[in-house]
Amino acid sequence: MRILVIALVLLATSAAHAQTPTETVRSQVDRALETAAKAPRTAEGTEQRRVEIRRVSEALFDFREMSQRTLGRHWSGRTSEERDQFVRLFSDLMSRAYLGKMDLYSGEPMSYVGERSDGNAASVQARVITKKGSEVPIEYRLHRLGDRWAVYDVVIEGVSLLSTYRSQFDRIIRTESFAELLKRMRQKEQEAASAGPAR
Repeated sequence: MRILVIALVLLATSAAHAQTPTETVRSQVDRALETAAKAPRTAEGTEQRRVEIRRVSEALFDFREMSQRTLGRHWSGRTSEERDQFVRLFSDLMSRAYLGKMDLYSGEPMSYVGERSDGNAASVQARVITKKGSEVPIEYRLHRLGDRWAVYDVVIEGVSLLSTYRSQFDRIIRTESFAELLKRMRQKEQEAASAGPAR
């Protein structure tokens, strides 16, 4: 009986601390923006941002789900080793892209204006106000991943990140091969690594 009570308390505590979709996005995005704003514009600061942005990316995004949706129909024909390679390369690509966006950040305010939930799927609507005063709409699309929400797509001004990558990757796979796609992704990874932290 005592074990049952402890289990119920733990479950209740975990449910009480579970974040909503908006809280999930806001907490991780705020963390990334804070890192971008505070880290000095030096080689060491860039490396510090890179490490922290990677950590934030892994906490915010479900890279496996993103990878599967990005490859679309090409996912099912891949071996588990090919899938693992693609997930690793794609997550690295996404983290670098996120870091690039954070490097451009210069204090623009971001507001969260809406949330929709339907079972295990949700979306969070946000707005970034540019220095010129225009609004950039952003939609984060999430799904349940265990006991937390995770982002699997970001739509900026009506353009889906996944759709953009899906059409690029599909074209490479159809005109060349999946192996060529992996090769190109590895090359991008090596170019980024050889460029060093001082981007």
